[in-house]
Amino acid sequence: MNKTAKALPYRPLGLLAGIGAGLLAGKLVDRAWTTLTGRDNPPDAWERDQGWPEILLAAAIEGAVFAITRTAVQRASALGIEQATGSWPRS
Repeated sequence: MNKTAKALPYRPLGLLAGIGAGLLAGKLVDRAWTTLTGRDNPPDAWERDQGWPEILLAAAIEGAVFAITRTAVQRASALGIEQATGSWPRS
């Protein structure tokens, strides 16, 4: 079986898992920001009254949390596919 055919069953699960990971990561970013700063929402680059340190810290937290969450969800999804089908989804 070629790589494309092996990856097909994984794609719908991967898409749903990716959406869930994005939603989870957003909540984790908000929680991390509140824990670190005591403020509710992290600033973005368009907020005029925020300085560079706050904006860059928020971006670093967001990037790290999204990358970790995405990787964990992808790995868990691949393991689930392997258990269900007996083969690794992208080998």
